[in-house]
Amino acid sequence: MAASTITQNAVKALLYEVTTCPKPGLVDPVDPGSHKDMDVFTFIDSSLSLEPYFTFCEQAGSAFNGSDLRELFEKLRPRGIQAEKEMLAATHGINTHKGAIFSLGIFVGAEAYVQKHPDQDVFAVIRQMCRGLVKHDLGKASAAPTAGEKQYRKYGLGGARAMAEAGYPIIEDVALPFLAKSTGTTNQRLLDTLMKIATQAADSTLIKRAGSVTVVKWAQEQAQHFLDLGGAKSQAGMAFLAELNVTFKEKNYSLGGCADLLISTIFLALERGIL
Repeated sequence: MAASTITQNAVKALLYEVTTCPKPGLVDPVDPGSHKDMDVFTFIDSSLSLEPYFTFCEQAGSAFNGSDLRELFEKLRPRGIQAEKEMLAATHGINTHKGAIFSLGIFVGAEAYVQKHPDQDVFAVIRQMCRGLVKHDLGKASAAPTAGEKQYRKYGLGGARAMAEAGYPIIEDVALPFLAKSTGTTNQRLLDTLMKIATQAADSTLIKRAGSVTVVKWAQEQAQHFLDLGGAKSQAGMAFLAELNVTFKEKNYSLGGCADLLISTIFLALERGIL
């Protein structure tokens, strides 16, 4: 049976993101960036392995009729853990899409729910789905804390969970409107949107790799400079981006969190006919 449009657009979003080129520190078809253990083919294998997961998320969202949307999130969560195992099996143990499994799974479930409840807004639905998530997940001590838990304790940053609980305002208020107004080729539009996201985000992957939160301001300034130069449609912007990629690789930096946000932005753009 062919995948539905929502599921297809979820897989497409993963493939569009990895194909966007050149991205500082990130995997693209030309350069693995700071990720020496993976390449574009790893991402293709990973993306295709996640189709059954997105089908589940879509069906769960479409079928949900409860009054508390947190129950929908709780339906998705165990399937997301299983999807991570399926991803790792497809990539021979390499973590390509763990962040996207979390965020894009939420968006797929919410979008399917909204299509059955057209009076609802996808971002408002996500806020209801993820209510109390930061306190639930990060508010208690853990014997083996994850990178996200460590950042929450050290810097007070809630990372992916905080963005989800807030309903992804960076996508609703910044990335999606920016992409909708953007011009040029698909690659240029997505590259500019990625860097627009990077002007706003406190990227948890970047913080983890740098070992310090001070890197965030620097990265935001670099992204803004790229856009000020004219972005992906300008020679100056692309020359600067090539230099920035060298710097990212030298320092082993990556905008992995921004890439996850771009994936969900692309998904909504495909759903809305913006792309």
